[in-house]
Amino acid sequence: MKNYLTKIIGDAFLKLNYPDKSIHFDKPKEEKFGDYSTNAAMLLAKDLKSPPRKIAEELIHNLEYDKDVISKVEIAGAGFINFFISGNYFKKIIPEILTGKNNYGRSEVFKNKTANLEWVSANPTGLLHAGHGRQVCLGKALANLLEWTGYKVTREYYYNDAGNQMSVMAKSVYARYMQIFEPEFPFPEEGYAGDYIKDIAQIIYAERKDSLRNPENLDIFKEAGENYNFKLIKNTLNTLGVKHDVFFNETSLYENGEINRTIEEFKSKGLTYEEEGALWLKMNKDDGFQKDKVIVKSSGEPTYRLPDIAYHLDKIKRGYDLIVDIFGSDHGDTYKEVLYGIKSLGYDVSSIKVIIHQMVTFKTGNESFKMSKRSDKSYYLDDLINDIGADATQFFFVMRGANTHLDFDIELAKEHSEKNPVYYLQYAYARICGILRNADENFPGYKDINSDDLNFQLINSDSEINLLKILSDFGEEVLNAGMSYEPHKIITYLNSVAENFHRFYHNNRVLDPENKELSELRLLICLCTKQVLKNGFDIIGISSPERM
Repeated sequence: MKNYLTKIIGDAFLKLNYPDKSIHFDKPKEEKFGDYSTNAAMLLAKDLKSPPRKIAEELIHNLEYDKDVISKVEIAGAGFINFFISGNYFKKIIPEILTGKNNYGRSEVFKNKTANLEWVSANPTGLLHAGHGRQVCLGKALANLLEWTGYKVTREYYYNDAGNQMSVMAKSVYARYMQIFEPEFPFPEEGYAGDYIKDIAQIIYAERKDSLRNPENLDIFKEAGENYNFKLIKNTLNTLGVKHDVFFNETSLYENGEINRTIEEFKSKGLTYEEEGALWLKMNKDDGFQKDKVIVKSSGEPTYRLPDIAYHLDKIKRGYDLIVDIFGSDHGDTYKEVLYGIKSLGYDVSSIKVIIHQMVTFKTGNESFKMSKRSDKSYYLDDLINDIGADATQFFFVMRGANTHLDFDIELAKEHSEKNPVYYLQYAYARICGILRNADENFPGYKDINSDDLNFQLINSDSEINLLKILSDFGEEVLNAGMSYEPHKIITYLNSVAENFHRFYHNNRVLDPENKELSELRLLICLCTKQVLKNGFDIIGISSPERM
């Protein structure tokens, strides 16, 4: 609809020889102001040196539109132009949804474009704790959403398999292995204390017995820990329906020479200097940096910035049209340094979108849960899924904007009532399925009716039209949410769908044996609502239960 409104306003601009402007349309909060509104006249006032209301009158006088699409156009306030969409237009959405089915709402705006989405990216030093869930679920929903706007999405997981954390994990496994023989063997002060470390040690012992009591290095312990933890991480992700196409490890950047090439590229552009044995990257104060940053320590070990820069250069060279990173709030400043490093080498960073999600507080009653991997009292993501189910886990992590702190109410997520937001939506879907099962017995064949043969003029109540209005917005909502990288907007929209469906069902008798044609029309509205809910659920990443 916005495309149609933009066209007719644009045609009026040309007729009146008005200067070109970027015109936007908003949905008024009050019905009396129509379905769409634009401030186009006010944008022109300065250029035309004319009152906005006068400009609005000229624009309306020169608008050419289909009366079956727009019922009326009015001026409001200082010069807003309000458009009232015809109810007949919304009725036409029924065959469109029924024909589109599982593809209704998909956009081709980014057809033939490629996107790389990197998320989760937890080092394989332990299981995913519940705090990781926000990134896991947000990335899953966003990948789905990007595909619905036309992108071909590569789902990627990046991890450091050679850093200090992996070394600490290897020392932890070795200590637990040694404690099988020597219970008093010291455990590393900063070691990983979870029971899974003991499980890894037992696996090594079962295979190698006591042959590793005096190893030359701890590579076997690191590799065993990495393999064990990654298996569990992938199992957890699989429980949530998350599958990555690429697992990219940091070591490969050293093995293929990307780290050294990046260093040499910095040096060749005069962007580095050595001081106290360390290699420093020059940072521009005009870009908000107060001091230069070390990229290689005096020990010869790179800081996180260098491999992250090399990794992103690799992604850029792979030729994606869009590169999306999802990070926790602890990366709120550091990613800027990485982008600066890429940009300073002459690469375009405009295709890189970084999403920072805020922290999560888990509560059950007044009790909060700690999330440290190095504690043996962690609340793991598997624990959360077991407590509340995969759907509630996925939904609750996505239902708020990523840039807001999330209070995760575990008791609410367990509730089987309309207080639980995921239950509320899935119940609306299941309720429709129940109505349709009833219709299968009393109105057999209604699904096969040719909509061209139906009298859509029988649909005239406000609750029917308002529901159809909401359903017609789905494609626009998907595109808007996708372009802003905000899957929670789909949930907000689906709540409106459910709310309007319940109102429609309360105010209209759907199955009326004495009015078969009207009943068939209302059943088609139910089918349309069911389809939109299902498509929305698919984007969010939750199931569509037919019974609850």
